[in-house]
Amino acid sequence: PDRLDLPTAISFALENNFSIRQARERIRAQEGVVTTVTAAALPSVSAAGSYQRSDMQSIVSGSSGVPLFVPAGPSWRMTLTATQALFAGGGIRASIRSADLAREAAILDLQATINDTLLEVRRRFYNVLLAREQVKVQEQNLGLLQNQLHYATVKAQVGVATDFERLRAEVAVANAQVPLIRARNDLRLAVEEVRRVLGFADREPDTLRKVPEFHGSLEIRPETFDLVAAFSAAQENRPEIKRLGKLIAAGEEGVIIARSRYYPTLAVSGGGELRKGATSSFGDSIKGLRAGVQSQLQVSRATSGAVAQAVSQAEQLKLTASETKLAIEVEVRRAFSALQQATELASAMQKTVGQAEEAVRLATGRFEAGTATQLDVLQTQVELTNARTSQLRANHDYNVALAQLRKATGASEVEYTAATVSTKSPVP
Repeated sequence: PDRLDLPTAISFALENNFSIRQARERIRAQEGVVTTVTAAALPSVSAAGSYQRSDMQSIVSGSSGVPLFVPAGPSWRMTLTATQALFAGGGIRASIRSADLAREAAILDLQATINDTLLEVRRRFYNVLLAREQVKVQEQNLGLLQNQLHYATVKAQVGVATDFERLRAEVAVANAQVPLIRARNDLRLAVEEVRRVLGFADREPDTLRKVPEFHGSLEIRPETFDLVAAFSAAQENRPEIKRLGKLIAAGEEGVIIARSRYYPTLAVSGGGELRKGATSSFGDSIKGLRAGVQSQLQVSRATSGAVAQAVSQAEQLKLTASETKLAIEVEVRRAFSALQQATELASAMQKTVGQAEEAVRLATGRFEAGTATQLDVLQTQVELTNARTSQLRANHDYNVALAQLRKATGASEVEYTAATVSTKSPVP
């Protein structure tokens, strides 16, 4: 777009960021797993048919395993069978519950991915704003130095200043070009990072050369947080913790699935058969219905091994959940500390910039009046540039730290509606 602000960037990333799109595809894959395991609880219907022509009598296996004599000439046979599982040791119901829980975990994984991505979008967007403002600071610094060069040149021409002062002003102007060039390059690279995190993959030549106008500022909007409340919010709201809770429940269902192999399976079946009769007329075909009950029990050492594996996997998930909770607590502490530091730095640098600007004004006036040296002016300008740069970084760090703390506590800008977790691919 010609104009890009933070809300527009967030909206674009929600639809086009590759990590978010991959998370949506994982939900789609898990929905397929749910459909597959649910089918085991429903009746299955199978149909088979055959036709052959032979010059000799043949023997084939009948539906009940009894040999069937097929005379020479044409013959056909059609069967239809329906089967319904009645008992499988609880394995089928556990499989369905496990698949449903895994799908819910995939939705929570999407929420976590969205939160991580939006934090990255904010960070990259703030980097662009910081780089843009740093370019302005370096341009202002260069403009001040060029003014000093002009004054030094005029004074040298009228004999008030020496050629050394003019030469020193020229060197200062030349040196100021270097950080300005670097700042402009940092801005270009920051824009490319925004392009990457947004998932902007349009490779048209005109689009690749186009740089949107970024709208936004690094102003500070003070907010207060309580550390204990932040801990509670993180434990309650973070989708990573909720996701592991779903996976733990799915792992417990996996133990039931493994133990179901200790029990026999029971299923009923019924169907009909139609085959060639004494003549080739279809009306003389032999018809019949059949019904049966099937049961199977297969217990081996592999069953106990599968149970032990399922129990271990469930315990591993519980340990992972405990580790994740601890890591989230540390993340909250670090974000809280970073926000405190950025707040203090931003407050301190506000006063410093004002003092540095006043120092440059006074030094410039004294230099023009002939009561200060050019070195005094250059030193105050360097201090002003450093103060402005430090203030920009402090404001940038504050906004990033605020976004990190919100993400750490589980706060989200996205309302997770059905549209948000939709597995439909966006229109390219």
